[in-house]
Amino acid sequence: MSETPEITQMPGRPLPRIALGCGNFGGVGSAPEFFGQGMTTDQALALMDAAWESGITHFDTADAYGGGRSEAAIGRWIATRGIRPALTTKTYNPMLAGADHGLAPERIARQLRASLDRLGVDRVEWYLAHDFDPDVPLADTFGAFARAQAEGLVGAYGVSNFDAAQLTAALAAGAPRAIQNSYSLLAREDAGLLDLCAARGVAYLVYGPLAGGWLTGKYRRGEPFPAGSRMTQRPEPYRGLVTERTFDILDTLRVIAESRGMSLAGLALAWLLADDRVAQIVIGPGRPEHLVPVREALQDPLSAGDLADIERAVA
Repeated sequence: MSETPEITQMPGRPLPRIALGCGNFGGVGSAPEFFGQGMTTDQALALMDAAWESGITHFDTADAYGGGRSEAAIGRWIATRGIRPALTTKTYNPMLAGADHGLAPERIARQLRASLDRLGVDRVEWYLAHDFDPDVPLADTFGAFARAQAEGLVGAYGVSNFDAAQLTAALAAGAPRAIQNSYSLLAREDAGLLDLCAARGVAYLVYGPLAGGWLTGKYRRGEPFPAGSRMTQRPEPYRGLVTERTFDILDTLRVIAESRGMSLAGLALAWLLADDRVAQIVIGPGRPEHLVPVREALQDPLSAGDLADIERAVA
């Protein structure tokens, strides 16, 4: 795979179009009930090796992914490989079941120091508020982020899982440079937010580009969900997709993908890459071979006709 195309979002620092999502290192995202599960450290190291060899040079994590295990695995990879990827990490969720959470300034300072220690670095390129905190004024949160930026601990800061109203309020309270939200062919609620980001110069970063595996073809009409899949572990965000309409859409998209000689996942990623409002796509493969759709999407961009066919399928 050739090096991923880049879009400049920070002065002098390019933001790669593809980032490796590390949410399954030592857990399943930020869910405390799955801490210690997910990918083992050895599996995570092998995946990071494969991603780097494929030209993916930006790794995305969070302090609560695996209860800190994700950041620790990345830190071990950096230390043992002698390679320094660009890094995004986030804070908001608890590190342990019942532990504190949120975006209070004193917590941000503590969590950022701990993240840097686990990662084994002195700064991260991007630091994001992992969710909206209704109990802390945005100005207080962004004040803490700005202090970290002034101290050289953070290159730029942003938010995640904010809606349009919350992002508008954030832009009035501080200077977030990015937002990371779920967006895919099956979850297009942020279409209006993408326009807001383009108008205000905010980088829109996509997580969940394959809708929890729905856009890989692993879920089939009338068949049980595969063991170990997201629908058997953390299905809540995707329950609304369990409809005949979803399976009809997937059948049509699969035909389009096959006509182009690519996988359904490759088609879904190529659709995102075709939108120049999308600054970065965070992919979370479970195994090195799951990087193949990324190569398909990068090497075989969609035509206007392809995009029209896809739009008809999902409309």
